[in-house]
Amino acid sequence: MDESASLPARNTDTPWSAGPEGALGQLRALETLESAYDAWAELKREHAASVIQFREEQSRLAQQGSFLLGAVRAAGMDPGSTTPGLQQQGAASDFLRDAEAKLAKARDAVSQREAESEARYQAAFTEVRATLLDRVRRYLVRSRPHLTLLLRRVGAERSILHVARVQPDEAVLLCYLLTQRVPSRYGFLFDDSTEDLSLLPAPLYAEESVTSDAIRPDAPGLLSVIDASTEVVPLKGFIPLRVPRPGGGEDFFRLLQRGAVMEVEIADGPDFRSILTREESERFAGHLLRLKLEERIGLDIEAG
Repeated sequence: MDESASLPARNTDTPWSAGPEGALGQLRALETLESAYDAWAELKREHAASVIQFREEQSRLAQQGSFLLGAVRAAGMDPGSTTPGLQQQGAASDFLRDAEAKLAKARDAVSQREAESEARYQAAFTEVRATLLDRVRRYLVRSRPHLTLLLRRVGAERSILHVARVQPDEAVLLCYLLTQRVPSRYGFLFDDSTEDLSLLPAPLYAEESVTSDAIRPDAPGLLSVIDASTEVVPLKGFIPLRVPRPGGGEDFFRLLQRGAVMEVEIADGPDFRSILTREESERFAGHLLRLKLEERIGLDIEAG
């Protein structure tokens, strides 16, 4: 599996039982954002293992049926065979009919258990997502993300903007505050893994309807993925935001994690650039200042 598509390592500090009940127990036991994401990741792992298990069981039954038919033919018991058989054709038909009936009953039983298991998992996914969204909203009521904006001049009319590194909880809250969506993973902002060492880390995870061959869209494609998402967006390594233009419309910015800071970049055609014009940097800073005045974030601005 690609590294970008793999789930975070299981948290072994707390014993978990298999199946959705174990993940839900962890979800209900603690009221933190991290515990909600831990429960969600565990639920995804358990669900994936369950899907594989049922797939293997159905495959085993199919192989059993194929083996049985081959054995019957090898014994000359196939009713459709022209080779003289060791048994009468009527006995062969009865044997096959009885064996096929047992296999069909076994396949139906597996399908029934699979449907019931899938229903439990989907109900658990619904609860986890609803609980996570509720916690994020409640956290934002009593705790505002605090940003420190750092200005670095590049000549008289150009600049680079940095935002000081935030904590994981703040990253989740900031993502929801700016997009009305939660990230699909708790440590999304600080994940610099890549499935190919010759490539930079992808900006998306292969989840939430994003396929493994679509994790590196260009800037307009990235915005389309964000717009197409509803409650959850599989962002990796950055936080997006839109900044209005004076004459109407808006620009697509992102805060790209770079070690101790996040670098402010603006979409420019298919790519992003980090060297901003004076107007762009002032408009970005003004947007954050409006959020501060609305008491939605805390903000410090420092010129370098």
